[in-house]
Amino acid sequence: MTDLYPVFLNLQDRLCLVVGGGRVAERKVTSLLACGARIRVVSPEVTSSIKGWYLAGRLELRERVYQAIDLEGVFLVFAATNSSVVNCNVINDCLKRQLAVNVADNPLNSNFFVPSVVRRGKLAIAISTSGASPMLAAKVRRQLEQNFGPEYEEYVDILLDLRDQVLNDIEDIDLRKNIFKEVVESDILELLREKKYDQVKERIKDAYCGYRS
Repeated sequence: MTDLYPVFLNLQDRLCLVVGGGRVAERKVTSLLACGARIRVVSPEVTSSIKGWYLAGRLELRERVYQAIDLEGVFLVFAATNSSVVNCNVINDCLKRQLAVNVADNPLNSNFFVPSVVRRGKLAIAISTSGASPMLAAKVRRQLEQNFGPEYEEYVDILLDLRDQVLNDIEDIDLRKNIFKEVVESDILELLREKKYDQVKERIKDAYCGYRS
């Protein structure tokens, strides 16, 4: 297999199809809901959680066996049934339509892989072994979770606010880069870990005002 091209997708209001209604399908739906996707689930039987999301109006549910018509208007597809025959049918139908499809029981037949992810607010770190070893990807994820603590969520939010302010106030590209560099290479992360928020504000003010003066 050639090297994969890493990419993050914006699934907000995009229609995604999950074929299957068991625990694996439920995990797919959970992650799609978190990304703001519109979701269509097709399965004769579903877990209580999937049923609950349907009753709450959070997804579309077709309680029957998969049909090719279920792909209508779909952006992304997950085949997550316990039937290799059904999953194979989903693969073939998707490939004919040039749709992106991930197959739970046969990743090598997928044309995209779902990475193991560490999330800290807007920060997302994805780990993939190209389907070779999901267990290794999970191990690496656990290691990264220890290195990237909850302070990173606050840190990224601070950087976003600063970026908006700098882009609005400063036209000089080099000055912008200098401010961003000084803040990123400062000790703000350590200060956030220690909850020294007043000092965090001072660091940001020094970097911003220092280049504006």
